[in-house]
Formats: sequence, structure tokens, C-alpha cells
Amino acid sequence: VQLQASGGGLVQPGGSLRLSCVASGSIFSIIAMGWYRQAPGPRRELVASISSDGSTIYADSVQGRFTVSRDDAKNTVYLQMSSLKPEDTGVYYCTANIQSPGRPTFRVYWGQGTLVTVSS
Repeated sequence: VQLQASGGGLVQPGGSLRLSCVASGSIFSIIAMGWYRQAPGPRRELVASISSDGSTIYADSVQGRFTVSRDDAKNTVYLQMSSLKPEDTGVYYCTANIQSPGRPTFRVYWGQGTLVTVSS
């Protein structure tokens, strides 16, 4: 199983970006999908997640500005980011909790990260 993230880049404060992450490989079922980010430093924080029933969780710092969504037919999770601030700068990692065929348990997979820079 692989997760491939895309959509990062340089954007001015107040601007928007949309991140995408596609899961591929031996996939039977996906429970939760989401996004973490890591600013300079070791800490990686949850930005947003979405479960298989569509329920969502957001970090307080992005509530009302970011929207997470998923397309199960495409095994894809999106993060629409609006009203971006310099403090949103960081490497954004997608994650998914995936069950492969023939396996009874789920495993968490991570994408490679995509850099978002918010600067004027």
C-alpha cells in the first residue's frame, strides 16, 4: 500500500490550496483518512481527519478555514485550505487506516509529505 500526496506549494497569506492524497495497492477497506503537519521541529500535529461515515475532526487552529473530504471510489482524501496564514507553513502528511485483503486488522500508512509555504 502506498499513499501519494500532492498539491503543496507557495501561497500568499489569505490564499488557498488544495491537497490530495491517493491510496493505492492492496486495499480492502479504509477507515479513517487524514492530514498531519510538521513545522520545523520534531512535533507532528493532527490537522484534520475524516472517518468512513464522514465524521470529521479538526485542529482548533484550522477550524472554519480547512475542509477535509474523501472520495472512496478513488481512495483519495483532500484537504481544502483557505485563508492561509504563515503559521500554516509546514510539511503536510496524509495518513490512512487501511485493511488489506485477507488480513483481519487495519494498519496505519503515511504518505511522503508535501510542503506548504505561506509567505508574502
